[in-house]
Amino acid sequence: MGTRRSVSPMAPPGVYAPQEDTELLAGALSDEPVPPDAAVLDVGTGSGALAVAAARRGCRVTAVDVSWRAVGTARLNALRAGVPVRVRRGDLFGPVRGESFDLVLANPPYVPAPGGPSLPRGAARAWDAGADGRLVLDRICREGKALLRPGGVLLLVQSALSGPELTVGHLRAAGTKAAVIRRRHISFGPVLRARERWLRARGLLAAADDKEELVVIRAELPV
Repeated sequence: MGTRRSVSPMAPPGVYAPQEDTELLAGALSDEPVPPDAAVLDVGTGSGALAVAAARRGCRVTAVDVSWRAVGTARLNALRAGVPVRVRRGDLFGPVRGESFDLVLANPPYVPAPGGPSLPRGAARAWDAGADGRLVLDRICREGKALLRPGGVLLLVQSALSGPELTVGHLRAAGTKAAVIRRRHISFGPVLRARERWLRARGLLAAADDKEELVVIRAELPV
């Protein structure tokens, strides 16, 4: 058997490139004791970076994204890395409805965005998530449990701007054991810098805040 190549995933314009949130979630994935043949779902896969990381561990990986461009990119990156990844196009859990997984990875859009209730379009679908940043997070909290096998785990990354305490509370109410397991403060990226004034006006950023906090939340379904 040939050695699997370690290659950096490519991300063409319009596809979410691996960033600090991807790295933080990848660290949580590396700490998770998943068996080699575990069934893993990477929802909102973007470039497929996390799907490829799971596949390198011998997991059976399915990746989902709503963007056709992301689907093509994830397939190409899996091919370049020499690992099998099943990639499906669709909205959140739609393409895998009725299936179950040992591990679900989620790096959903979580940035609060002005503009009312209208759905984001184009590349902004990868980060814009409504006025409170919970447009997709709340759906994951409601629907994610149904995707987990007994003892299965959901690993989710989000910003502190979009209420991680709400995510933990909703996941616990759904019957999982949930907690924040990782935190990291990062400098504002282009999206936050562009709407910094709006975020401060809404009270989501304090006057002294000059960094964004990212968190990883782990939710486990009891056996």
